[in-house]
Amino acid sequence: MRETEWPTLGLLGACYLLWLGVTAFHQQIGYLLAVPILILTLTQFSSLQHEVLHGHPFRSARLNEATVFLPLGLWLPYRRFRDLHLRHHRVPTLTDPQDDPESFYLPVTRWQLVGAAMRRVLAVNNTLLGRMMIGAALALVAFLVAEIRALAVGERAVRTAWGVHLLGLVPVVAWLWWTGFGVTPYLLAVYLSFSLLMIRTFLEHQAAETPEARTVIIEHGGPLALLFLNNNLHAVHHERPSVAWYRIPAIYRRERARYLDRIGDYRYRSYWDVFRRYLLTPKEPVLWPLDPQRS
Repeated sequence: MRETEWPTLGLLGACYLLWLGVTAFHQQIGYLLAVPILILTLTQFSSLQHEVLHGHPFRSARLNEATVFLPLGLWLPYRRFRDLHLRHHRVPTLTDPQDDPESFYLPVTRWQLVGAAMRRVLAVNNTLLGRMMIGAALALVAFLVAEIRALAVGERAVRTAWGVHLLGLVPVVAWLWWTGFGVTPYLLAVYLSFSLLMIRTFLEHQAAETPEARTVIIEHGGPLALLFLNNNLHAVHHERPSVAWYRIPAIYRRERARYLDRIGDYRYRSYWDVFRRYLLTPKEPVLWPLDPQRS
């Protein structure tokens, strides 16, 4: 019999209660407090959506979707997140921008088309500060352009995902309207929550020759470990994506030597180490280093 995943259910309940409470009582607590709480809540909710798409907390996929389909973060349909992320897990060539929907690299063919100004923007985006400031905007634009193209050619799954998303937006927007929560502060919270998630995705994968060495371990996640649901131990998650988030640290502690050998020691001690190294310094080139067309 499958265990009841109380940690996941508890976090889901906490997110909804915080979202309802902060939006309803924003006048009493003020936007200076409401917006930061919302940023953390929306970030945690996105991490929970990631947990849910991997088959938690219930056996039923429909029941799981029901727990997170409301688009509190407004812009990303859950079903599109699910389909693209599961595709990311299935591709044998992680980081290949032609196959991996979550790659931040560009292929040679795309690199040759962007102008000098855009190349500078993308170089800035490969620093951690740049990724947090403009990475969310770049990712959002790229995602919407791809979605519009998919809708234009009549992809049924994409159309259905956006239909469900728009239905979910109705109660979310209605609640925000009824509570009088300002459009600008809410959109600010949405964007900054996405920026916060960029810390996690910044170096989850690298273009290493060995596929196993393309996924990172950040050994001490600190407060961000809970916010990202232990995805700082990303190599464990990629090897065992069906394992609940709260069981990942114990697996890593038990098999640490094997994991470090498997990933070629692609690890960092902490997120502070990541900030120290890459806040203003590009971690990698924009052009995919493994592209066979690269001269």
